Amino acid sequence: MLTRTSLSVLSAALFCIPVFSDAGEWSGYVSGEFRAFANSPADPRQHDNNFSLSIQPEYYTDWDNGRQSFTIVPFVRWDENDNERSHADIRELTWLKAADTWELRAGIRKVFWGVTESQHLVDIINQTDLVEATDGEEKLGQPMINLALIRDWGTLDLFVLPGFRERTFPGEKGRLRFSPRIDTEQTIYESDDKEQHIDYAARWAHYLGDWDIGLSYFSGTSRDPRFGFGQDNKGQPVLIPIYDIIEQWGLDLQATLGDWLWKFEAINRSGQVDRSGQDKSYTALTAGFEYTFIGIADSNADLGVISEVLYDERGDDALTPFADDILLASRLTLNDEQSTEFLLGMIFDSDDAARLLTLESSRRFGDNWRITLEGQAFINIPNVNTELLVGVRRDSYLQLEIARYF
Repeated sequence: MLTRTSLSVLSAALFCIPVFSDAGEWSGYVSGEFRAFANSPADPRQHDNNFSLSIQPEYYTDWDNGRQSFTIVPFVRWDENDNERSHADIRELTWLKAADTWELRAGIRKVFWGVTESQHLVDIINQTDLVEATDGEEKLGQPMINLALIRDWGTLDLFVLPGFRERTFPGEKGRLRFSPRIDTEQTIYESDDKEQHIDYAARWAHYLGDWDIGLSYFSGTSRDPRFGFGQDNKGQPVLIPIYDIIEQWGLDLQATLGDWLWKFEAINRSGQVDRSGQDKSYTALTAGFEYTFIGIADSNADLGVISEVLYDERGDDALTPFADDILLASRLTLNDEQSTEFLLGMIFDSDDAARLLTLESSRRFGDNWRITLEGQAFINIPNVNTELLVGVRRDSYLQLEIARYF
């Protein structure tokens, strides 16, 4: 069911809509999702398959000759098995004032930074909505004030982030979750202000010839929690999220050279305690390329070949399973009227035989419908407590989603 917090968020979003209901534009989608798992669950409280429904309407209006605008994007999901996945959020609720050399935004927004395929190290503004997707692509809305200075030497974005959002995690009946489960009722913060701590961020972006460059800075509560061991109110073992205060510098580069895309992301972070309990600065990076074969076999289709290296100098002490891995992937774009696309990739762990196979595909049909097929396969995941993916070792799945856009 929806939590009290989720209902409060949704009510606030719906309260704002009637004010603007006489003008502007509506859009959005309604979708149904079915997820089938290849194996029986590791925990008997979990299920063999899962069905859910979601809706994400969007309302936009502008005035002042287009120099001011308002956007609201609420989101709601109902899940048949996992109470934690049945939730609501405001993805965006933003006022924008635009001028020739600056833009001011205030409210709730999603901001994306990054260029690589496998992971987005520099993308730190928004919290991950992990109950929506395990790939980290879905994000919660973040309260913010954002001033963008637009100059010949680039765009400088300055952010004040008043209010922290905890990461969402599947509940005890949800699959693709940690083992033991994560108990968000016992969350620990390094800051005495807890979720009221004010964070700050900045990013300079520009292009030089074929190169797109981004340099970013963040100071505040880490969006990536570490975990401590504890017990819930039933005496069952649980993991407790712990959020450190960090400082992070980030760099992202992308070069477009003919049919080649060269991509690079790197961060240097301090203040994050690793799995060994050490608090020391570290560097992580993702680098690689995508080469596209245009018009394969004399058709309209394009075939992209992707390879990336994922590196984290903390190694086995990193808070991510992708500390020293390689991604190999292929993207097929048919360039047809139905916008048909396929992406198949595998991440190889260089330290053992563990593999992560991913599939993403989509196709439009009619004017307003889209069907999406996604899946993940967890291969040769060691059944040891020190393995970060041990909880999902039996959770390989295929997911079918049908969405109606309006």
